[in-house]
Amino acid sequence: MNSPLAPYPQRGPHLPLPVSPLSPLLRRWVGLICLSHLLLAVGDRAASNFAVAAELTAIQQRGKLIVGVKDNLRPLGFRDRNGNLQGFEIDVARRLGKEIFGRDDAVVLQPIDNTDRLTAIWEDKVDLTIARVTATPSRYRVVDFSLPYYLDSTALLVKDSAIDLPSDLAGKQIAVLKGSSTIAQVKYAIPKAKLVGVDSYEQARSLLESSKADAFAADTSVLTGWVQEYPQYRLLRSRISPQALSVVMPKGLQYQPLRDLVNRAIGRWQAEGWLKERAAYWGLL
Repeated sequence: MNSPLAPYPQRGPHLPLPVSPLSPLLRRWVGLICLSHLLLAVGDRAASNFAVAAELTAIQQRGKLIVGVKDNLRPLGFRDRNGNLQGFEIDVARRLGKEIFGRDDAVVLQPIDNTDRLTAIWEDKVDLTIARVTATPSRYRVVDFSLPYYLDSTALLVKDSAIDLPSDLAGKQIAVLKGSSTIAQVKYAIPKAKLVGVDSYEQARSLLESSKADAFAADTSVLTGWVQEYPQYRLLRSRISPQALSVVMPKGLQYQPLRDLVNRAIGRWQAEGWLKERAAYWGLL
């Protein structure tokens, strides 16, 4: 006999479970809710990959600012004969540490490869990167950038004293790094030049030494260090396609105090002439 409290007959082994007419709709809602939670979890995990750099308060509590720099790119960041890091970007990194902590020894300089200049930010290896990075739309998707601290450009390095202007290189051989943005810049500035692709700076120097190239086009900041090391070369005074170098910073509202501090400092250094003085000191002007 059925219990008066049971809305359905007692189920035996052969009776099916009662099915509400709303069950298909409910199943859809449950599926949508589960899917939304899954997407949120995946989104949160993906976002966390771009938001693990330290906030300003965490940096202050740590007592050190960790900055990714170059250690093989004279005169921006390189090691002297004693193995100590020095250069224009090293000066900028140390000055930022002083801005936060008021002392010169508050920075940890972390050498990084070119391929790690952005990923080091979201992999929590560094707080900032100052390693000859230009701001591009694709890079803005994953990191943020400061005000420029230096206006780089494409320069032409020559050995022949008879070459004074870019126009003197019309019809002549110019070495360029394969796959670099310099190729389009040189084609636009010197359309009649003959471009020779090279795989490295050393290969370009070899072509210049053997007179198989009349010039080498590359970043001014890099070629400046080359001239300092090999004084038989010189840079033409005319420059091609300026490019602004900026500090790489993490994205996200939680990092706004850090970004504000960096931008205020760079803006003040520009106004005071400190950046220009340091760039001149390292032969970049």
